[in-house]
Amino acid sequence: MTSEPNARSFDRPRVRAAPDALSGRWSLGVEATVPLTGVTLVVAIKSHCDGCQEFINADLDVLRVPVLVISAHEDESSEWRDARQPVLVSPEAFRLLDVRWPPFYVLVDPLARRVLSEGVLFGPAQVAAEIAPYLDA
Repeated sequence: MTSEPNARSFDRPRVRAAPDALSGRWSLGVEATVPLTGVTLVVAIKSHCDGCQEFINADLDVLRVPVLVISAHEDESSEWRDARQPVLVSPEAFRLLDVRWPPFYVLVDPLARRVLSEGVLFGPAQVAAEIAPYLDA
């Protein structure tokens, strides 16, 4: 554990392209293609994850950017049923964004077609602090 107050969840984003849309199905089963029209925070979650559960039930206004929550797998335990944030089930989104494990976030700029930032997801306040420099630039 580090005592550095500005520690990040990830050292530096891996250089790679970002898509301008993600496709999948909402956790209720409806197929969808979600266009990414500006800087967007894509949050990858999984079932049985306390940090993920906290994130999808939180007020995300602190993030100051549109948020899309994705999962590679359907929620078998129905813990997302009453979540404040809808979940797009999309293994393809994980591949397109090169998300290797949840919980993870990727801040994308689809207009520049690049990943701006990424890191491990601990909670909304932590993610807000990590992405703020990219939003204020």
